[in-house]
Amino acid sequence: MRAEDAAAEQTPENSRTSEAGAGWRCGKPGSYHELLPERVKPFSWRRPTVLWRSRNDVIAKLFGDPSDGIRRRCVAALTARGTRAAFTMHRSAAEFSFLLLGDTGEGDRSQYAVVPPALRVGEDTDFMVIASDVIYPAGDAADYPDKFFRPYQGYPGPIYAVPGNHDWYDGLQGFLRVFCDLTIDCTPEPWRGPLALVPRLLWRKPSAVDDKALAEARDRYRGSPRQRARQPGPYWAIDTPALRIVAIDTGIAGGLDRDQGAWLREISAGPKPKLLITGKPLYVDDRRAPGRIEGGGTVDAIVRDPANNYVAAIGGDVHNYQRYPVRVGDRTIQYVVAGGSGAFMHATHTIPRTRLVDEDDFRCYPLRGDSLSRYSKLYGRWLRMPKLFELTPQEATEAVRYRLGIEPARAYNSVGTSPGAAPSRRARIVAALLGVPKGSGAGRASRGFRCAGCRSGSAPRWSTGTARPSSRASCASTSPRSGCGSAASPPRAAATRRTGRPWRTT
Repeated sequence: MRAEDAAAEQTPENSRTSEAGAGWRCGKPGSYHELLPERVKPFSWRRPTVLWRSRNDVIAKLFGDPSDGIRRRCVAALTARGTRAAFTMHRSAAEFSFLLLGDTGEGDRSQYAVVPPALRVGEDTDFMVIASDVIYPAGDAADYPDKFFRPYQGYPGPIYAVPGNHDWYDGLQGFLRVFCDLTIDCTPEPWRGPLALVPRLLWRKPSAVDDKALAEARDRYRGSPRQRARQPGPYWAIDTPALRIVAIDTGIAGGLDRDQGAWLREISAGPKPKLLITGKPLYVDDRRAPGRIEGGGTVDAIVRDPANNYVAAIGGDVHNYQRYPVRVGDRTIQYVVAGGSGAFMHATHTIPRTRLVDEDDFRCYPLRGDSLSRYSKLYGRWLRMPKLFELTPQEATEAVRYRLGIEPARAYNSVGTSPGAAPSRRARIVAALLGVPKGSGAGRASRGFRCAGCRSGSAPRWSTGTARPSSRASCASTSPRSGCGSAASPPRAAATRRTGRPWRTT
């Protein structure tokens, strides 16, 4: 057996290699059913009562986010209790590992389905971190027994967290009680201005906390000494000899108050490698969200500063996985979205062909084609038009390739179908209706390509990492003469540069 064949056999299947690896062919019920409570109330964001309980998000964005004022009172109470201003926990071990989950707390099958594989992967880790939205829809303390303590009863180590916008919808009251053992008044400061009466009347007040029920849930599900932990505050750091983990609280709207900003600048100083964990990702859906700091500056400016030596920034909030390796000077910072650990899965097929990084370096889960296929089935069922909407993973993958002008991570080589063939008209219409963007150089560019070396009709691998991509492309053929590497140029009518000038052709 050749070494290449042996390596291929040892590589586990994943969504980039096969439909089976993406989970399409799994027909058995998951083992998570054994973990579910006897009665699981279905959770749906289409339910008006759920949206009404989450109304503080809209109020904060229209009339002002009160998170900064509440956080200042929280920090003052923690300081008065004796918590050190550095809000830092120390670990002496030079080597350690931890499990990171994001956006976990729906409390239904979508959350519990992730628990068995997460515990299996993280069984020998030292601690867990939840990045954003521990409890949906509004962070209520009454939801912690079934949406936090029960599902993670099998994790043997301590669990720390950074709050997301949904945890703030009750003023962060439940989060502070569970993770910081802090009881404070979490009502917002009065709004001011001619319309101040509107947010005062509509703002959802924190619900009552049953401390006895929380204590019983903790003792029942996570009562061992190793599982019990109290973090310094809503933002914190873990310092080790090899790495400093810095976790920030971005409130409802995604910004930092000036006090937390000053803490972040201080804790970030120095050459030790650092990892940022944040409730809001800094790169998401091919756009940059640098994170405003009250008084000036941004979170991303601190991360990019070479003197601070950040190696990665991980955020939740968006319920899927995305990774952007961004070159900053002579180093690469990994910007990661990691919010697919328990809530419904956000679409990835709506992510445009990446410009912030080269498309070949970008990673997402689910793959865009799998995302489109899944959403097409959902819309087909909701609208009772499955024959119109439903796309197979292969049809969806080809539609995404056609719309975005990219080579899919998982290629299909059907007998009798030329590589890069245009998808059906129905598939193209469904892709457009469900939000797949139209990429530069898509559609006709993919169909008009011909490799001068092997004469295949395969779509080229365009260079997408710069504002002015190369007018040359290499062959991406999967024909028997695949990998010929011949250079070719797109047809004149197929695409234009972002500057509007036509491509040079040969």
